[in-house]
Amino acid sequence: MTRVAFIGLGRMGHGMAGRYLDAGFTVTLWNRSKAKAEDLIARGALWATSPEDAAIDADAVVTMVADDEASRTVWLGLKGAAKTAKAGTIAIECSTVSYDHAREMGRELNARGLIYIDCPVMGLPDAAASGKLTLLAGADAADLERARPYLEPIGSTIRHFGAVGSGTVYKLINNLMGAIQIAGLAEGLAIAEQAGLDMNLVLESILSGVAASPQVQRHSRRMVARDFTGATFTAALRHKDAAYAVKLAESLLADKPLVSSAAVEAYDRARATMPDDDEGKMIELVSQPKKPS
Repeated sequence: MTRVAFIGLGRMGHGMAGRYLDAGFTVTLWNRSKAKAEDLIARGALWATSPEDAAIDADAVVTMVADDEASRTVWLGLKGAAKTAKAGTIAIECSTVSYDHAREMGRELNARGLIYIDCPVMGLPDAAASGKLTLLAGADAADLERARPYLEPIGSTIRHFGAVGSGTVYKLINNLMGAIQIAGLAEGLAIAEQAGLDMNLVLESILSGVAASPQVQRHSRRMVARDFTGATFTAALRHKDAAYAVKLAESLLADKPLVSSAAVEAYDRARATMPDDDEGKMIELVSQPKKPS
C-alpha cells in the first residue's frame, strides 16, 4: 500500500492528513504534540517519534509547518526526514516559506535523491479537510506528474507556476495582497467608527461596493461585530508571510515596496500584542480615538 509521511498537524495540516486516510493511503504522522494526532491515529494513522522515523519507507513526505526554521528542522535537522527518506521519494512542501528557502530546500533535497516540490496551498481549514484546497506548485513538469497522485487527495485545483520556488512566489504575493486588504479594511472601519457613522450602513455599503473582495467580505463582518472566534489565520502567520513577500519584493523591485512595507509594520504591531489571535482583530489596535492635544 502507498505510504505517506505527514509532518505538521496544525489548523490546515490536520485536515490534509485526514484526506490521505480517506484516500486509502498508509499514513504515518509526526507533530510536536501527539495530542493533535490522537483522532487520526484512532482512524488508522501510525505515529512516528520524529520526522526521521516518519520518512522510513515513505513514498511521499508532506510537510505543513509554520516557517523556514520549522521546515529546515523537519527536513534537515538532527532527526529530519531527509535522513531516512529513500531516493526517489516525493518531498512535498505545503508550508508557506520564503522564496530563498524553497529554492534552497530544492537544491538540498534533490542532492539527496529526493524529488522536491514547493506546493503551498490556498484555502481555509474546512477546504483542507474536504480536499478542496488550491495547490500552488513549483516543480519540473515531469516531477509534478509523478507527485500528482499525492496532490489530488488534498487539492481540487493544481496550478503549476513553473520551476521550484515559483509556487511559493505566488503564495507570497497572494498573502501579501491579503495583508494589505485586511490592514486597509481595519483602518477604514476604524475611521468610520471614530467619525460616528452607522456601522451597519458602512458594512452594507462595503459589501456591495467595488472593494468587496472575498477577504474584505469575510473580515468586514467580523471586525464590525468584533467577533473573532474560530480563528483560521493568526496575526503572527500573516506577519510572517507578508515579511517574506516584502523581502522578495526588495530583491526584485528597484524601489522600496511602500504599501506592502506598511502592511508588514501593521501586522508587526498585531503580532506583538495578539500573535495567536485572528488576524482581523488588528482593528482593535487601530480603532482608538485620538487623544486631545
